[in-house]
Amino acid sequence: MMSAIMSISPGLPSSSQPPLSSPPPATTLPLRTIPGSYGWPLLGPISDRLDYFWFQGPETFFRKRIDKYKSTVFRTNVPPTFPFFSNVNPNVVAVLDTKSFSHLFDMELVEKKNVLVGDFMPSVKFTGDIRVCAYLDTAEPQHAKLKNFAMDILKQSSKTWVNEVLTNLDTMWDTIESTISKSGSASYVVPLQQFIFKFLTKSLVGADPSTSPEIADSGYIMLDRWLALQLLPTVKIGVLQPLEEIFLHSWAYPFLLVSGDYKKLYQFVEKEGKEVLSRGKNVYGLSLEESIHNLLFVLGFNAFGGFSVFLPSLLSALLSDTTGLQERLRKEAREKGGSTLSINSVKEMQLVESVVYETLRLNPPVPLQYGRARKDFRLSSHDSVYDIKKGELLCGFQALAMKDPKVFDDPESFIPDRFVGEKGSELLNYLYWSNGPQTGSPSESNKQCAAKDYVVLTASLIVAYLFRRYDSITGASGSITAVEKAK
Repeated sequence: MMSAIMSISPGLPSSSQPPLSSPPPATTLPLRTIPGSYGWPLLGPISDRLDYFWFQGPETFFRKRIDKYKSTVFRTNVPPTFPFFSNVNPNVVAVLDTKSFSHLFDMELVEKKNVLVGDFMPSVKFTGDIRVCAYLDTAEPQHAKLKNFAMDILKQSSKTWVNEVLTNLDTMWDTIESTISKSGSASYVVPLQQFIFKFLTKSLVGADPSTSPEIADSGYIMLDRWLALQLLPTVKIGVLQPLEEIFLHSWAYPFLLVSGDYKKLYQFVEKEGKEVLSRGKNVYGLSLEESIHNLLFVLGFNAFGGFSVFLPSLLSALLSDTTGLQERLRKEAREKGGSTLSINSVKEMQLVESVVYETLRLNPPVPLQYGRARKDFRLSSHDSVYDIKKGELLCGFQALAMKDPKVFDDPESFIPDRFVGEKGSELLNYLYWSNGPQTGSPSESNKQCAAKDYVVLTASLIVAYLFRRYDSITGASGSITAVEKAK
């Protein structure tokens, strides 16, 4: 099982194709001054902040500026900004087509030190006064140790990953069915988060949450609160304005508000995750504190946080389709892959995988990517070249970059079989949801998501499971109103 799961990585592009993370020299394209401006001090960032969060929203914010400047590369401000973020510089160079966006993953051109969510960085108190791997640049000595530790955690988890996914899916859908029979509908939000938390904790930490009743009941809520307080200054929530601006985007929330939750999670991992922590110490030379805080970040921020954003989008895509997609998925899930779901099963299901990729294209779990210029260099879009100065912060809004009309036909539409066949396989070179192309491989020398292939595998397992268990699923965003069991 372990060797099989490690083989799902599609590998790097062939030598005949220059990897997109190293854009080819654009000597034939015209050199253009980067359009746009940062505006007057204080006033420019405040104006852009209000547009971003209030008057326009992130996607419209970037679209309007593309139209205004007739360019997918321009200068603008992204929140957080004034009044209580005086140490945060909101100035960025937006890169919003696949060609310019790809520069964000070239480690020779950009650095990733403390730019996970832009120039703003949540207090290190949220991670035990330690800068965890996600905030380290590849040139920092500790990065290699911590990235290899993260990849090792995933490698060890491969022994139980598929079984934990399927076992906990049974529990989740039994709960949803029971609620539907009693109430006529069931929200899948809480059962889904409980499923995510339990299978990840058992797979990554090697610990059963049920050994601690409080963690079993509330562990996912603790992670939700911990995540929210770190990210609130950067995320549009959609509550009544101007309350959102006043209370959610005007200052950084203190770790003290979730310190009790984090302490309980820390103690749980310390007690129940001894095998993983031992490998951190004996194999990678990490202190106990480094191992626990990085493991918690992988569990809570990378894995739980990412799945909590992505899987609802996947379910919503399945529930909202009116083109007969469920019937096609049902047919493929039952005709291919043998009698038992496994890694090899879903590798045979091209439509299932394509639906997962298309959801990641339109609704990437991480909306923004950042990189700070490591040196002066020339950045190319499809039609122009721009001078970037050392220290400038590049910002890519993934949902727009993944709708590049020069790469994706009918880019605004959900096309389930977009990634099927030879042409579909080529498009994976441009699917950047994981801090790098889908055809790339995570390593200690890059910042690509260590679990990118596990995400695709897990989502594919979920889709295949659903259409082996059910003939159809009916509902709306956030809830299931009816399920028809497989005949």
